[in-house]
Amino acid sequence: MGTKNIYTDNNATTMVAPEVVEEMQPFFSDLYGNPSSMHLFGGQVKKFIDRAREQAASLINADPSEIVFTSCGTESDNAAIRGVLSAHPDKKHIITTRVEHPAVKNVCQYLSKNGYRVTELSVDSRGQIDMDELTEKMDKDTVLVSIMWANNETGVIFPVDDIAKIVKSRGAVFHCDAVQATGKVSIDMNKTPVDLLSISGHKFHAPKGIGALYIRKGTHFVPFIMGGHQEEGRRAGTENVPYIVGFGRACEIALKHLSIENIRVKTLRDRLEKELVEKAIEASVNGDTQNRLPNTTNISFKYIEGESILMLLSEAGIAASSGSACTSGSLEPSHVLRAMGVPFTRVHGSVRFSLSRYNTEDDVDCIIEKMLHIEKQLREISPFGREELYAAQ
Repeated sequence: MGTKNIYTDNNATTMVAPEVVEEMQPFFSDLYGNPSSMHLFGGQVKKFIDRAREQAASLINADPSEIVFTSCGTESDNAAIRGVLSAHPDKKHIITTRVEHPAVKNVCQYLSKNGYRVTELSVDSRGQIDMDELTEKMDKDTVLVSIMWANNETGVIFPVDDIAKIVKSRGAVFHCDAVQATGKVSIDMNKTPVDLLSISGHKFHAPKGIGALYIRKGTHFVPFIMGGHQEEGRRAGTENVPYIVGFGRACEIALKHLSIENIRVKTLRDRLEKELVEKAIEASVNGDTQNRLPNTTNISFKYIEGESILMLLSEAGIAASSGSACTSGSLEPSHVLRAMGVPFTRVHGSVRFSLSRYNTEDDVDCIIEKMLHIEKQLREISPFGREELYAAQ
């Protein structure tokens, strides 16, 4: 492998594309005006924000006026959920799922303690929701349904079109956290009746600290951040011009590379997954393998610890992530995998590899080689894993 490092944690964050960095540079020096100012310095900057809004809208086939720039996906989620609830104070029921990102899950948990009734839909072993359960749980008090487009841990894609039709037929508002899906799969707001859609730039090679919230025309919404008139009064605060410009350029590039994501990156992912599952002593894929992001695989290695796998991968120069999180000194298994009913013997040994267009065939070869060696190494020191190792030999 030499000294090359391999990055496969793109669902956590991505490398900022060189073209994006180049596009941003002038706005840290020459083009520093406040876009709200009436003079030349402000006016020459505002047109670049307008262009970025058009680029962002094109990525999801929306109208530019429906795009509101935010600081990140978490702000977009909070703004969407709280904005809708503030606009409909007479209704108190929210529907979400058990596998949402904390940016939605924790907000809903907070609201459940402050006067709202929250229903979390269950998922099956593939990580998919039951559409009949969604229909059954909706009632006259349901104001908002917040369901992600694609899961950040497993890559599982929900049937958003079908969900949207059910939600709209019952008169509720539909918010979709599309942070993981945007830039990886085709999204068309002219075809999918989502009311609010959350996006985060650093998931598709824009910088951290910039995101967007799509708000469909006619959606009743109260601003989450109040102050000035920016973003047509929907999100106050002086615009983060360099990052907005970078976000727009990243949207433009992502749209151009959608076919690469869904062909070349998917092919790399499939080969990595196939080789590991077939050649490892005990490995299996978590989640719906037919309906998921093209770049993501979540693999469990039975009876060995995911944190140990990640540490040894990191020592080998490979970045991946785990379905477990170490919190306050105690290992907490992934809420997503637990909701899917993944057995305890596998849930702690889960590893997520999330690729990007910058990954190569050589990267995949190296990961396979190192991962198989690491699995064998860890099984030799694990009582249960050692039994499987001997049985395989």
